[in-house]
Amino acid sequence: MTNLITDPDHDCEICPRLRSYILETRAKYPDWFNGPVPTWLPPDGAKSVKMLIVGLAPGIRGANRTGRPFTGDYAGDLLYATLKKFAFTNGEFGSSVDDGLTLKEVAITNAVRCVPPENKPVGQEINNCRPFLEATLSSYTNLKAIVTLGKISHDSTIRTLNERVSQHPFGHNKVTQVGRLKVFSSYHCSRYNTNTGRLTEKMFEAVFRSVRNYIDSEAK
Repeated sequence: MTNLITDPDHDCEICPRLRSYILETRAKYPDWFNGPVPTWLPPDGAKSVKMLIVGLAPGIRGANRTGRPFTGDYAGDLLYATLKKFAFTNGEFGSSVDDGLTLKEVAITNAVRCVPPENKPVGQEINNCRPFLEATLSSYTNLKAIVTLGKISHDSTIRTLNERVSQHPFGHNKVTQVGRLKVFSSYHCSRYNTNTGRLTEKMFEAVFRSVRNYIDSEAK
């Protein structure tokens, strides 16, 4: 397990379309991160992770710019405010990597580590990145729960766990058991979903309240 590669190299070339897009963005914005965004861990490392959040992919002006998942765009505002409410963070979120925020019991990653054009990865790109998600999951020996944000990340996570999607379908605030893990699915915390009313703060908080209660119950 220790030899598994959990994060792609900064110059990963597995997906030609994503590689080309990142190189274009590097030329335009050389000061941005512009590479596969690594999983963000709490200070105590992998052994302290009890919940893994799996998003879709970095946003062009969010994580692709800052190099930290869900940092620099609206999705992070909602996600980190919710994590704070349920005691999964320390410090204050300031939309930058130097804001001093740290995670507690949670790690955050994406099903696809590179920013895709128009925020839409294709099937082969999702498949290409799945070994990194598999290695990431394997590294968390104390993991209890996974939160999947959106159907694409949910389906990729279920396949990573060697299960059939048809047996564990996506649905907001749905919970399914996969071996020793509970998988909690949620609509993605994107501005589009919140602006259209598909996802409200209360709906999003309900997912993490369930996870918090589950993790706390497992600790007793």
